[in-house]
Amino acid sequence: MKQTALIVGAGPGLSSSLTYLLVRNSFKVSIAARNTEKLSKLAEKTDAEVYRCDAGSIEEVQSLFQKLDKNLGTPNLVVYNPSARVRGGIIEVDPLETQKALNITCFGAFLVAQEAAKRMIERGNGSIFFTGASASVKGYAHSSVFAMGKFGLRGLAQSLARELHPKNIHIGHFIIDGGIKAAHRPERNDPGDDSMLDPESIAETYLQFHRQHRSSWGWEIELRPWVETF
Repeated sequence: MKQTALIVGAGPGLSSSLTYLLVRNSFKVSIAARNTEKLSKLAEKTDAEVYRCDAGSIEEVQSLFQKLDKNLGTPNLVVYNPSARVRGGIIEVDPLETQKALNITCFGAFLVAQEAAKRMIERGNGSIFFTGASASVKGYAHSSVFAMGKFGLRGLAQSLARELHPKNIHIGHFIIDGGIKAAHRPERNDPGDDSMLDPESIAETYLQFHRQHRSSWGWEIELRPWVETF
């Protein structure tokens, strides 16, 4: 039987590489984003189903999973990718923009995890993965908003691992410690640049994590280029 996957916050980067990889491995994939126009080529090439969803909206996340109940069923794998940055010092960042960013980076992850967990617990299995960043473990100057969101995301993942692993729901938090190569961004598309992560290699790690035997489940992994300093 084909496995199924939902990627929230899909776009032309890591999500695209992950979609292609999952499809090559016989997954039926659904992809969701606020802006679905950017997903048209990916959907055409992979036959992935596209859903519009603002991950920071309670109503839209609930509606997304209700649609999936009819079209896809409960996914075997759910990946949460969205994040938002608000750069600036503590006295200058806008509070409302900060709140929006936290909704996207962290609160949305809670909403998606809650809806996925309800269904996976009833079925008895599944994987829920969260995409973190260097800011998940390192708070940088003038980046407090991003750090709050990513620290919160990591805390959510760690708590869910302790709660849901005994229920046969695999939780994964992926610290992407470095920039990711991107074909759609010329400044990140130098084939000879070893300082950036290859999105296809990252995607392979997600799939390997999903396939871990439950006798040796991990809940977190850090990925960085071999030349990246710790």
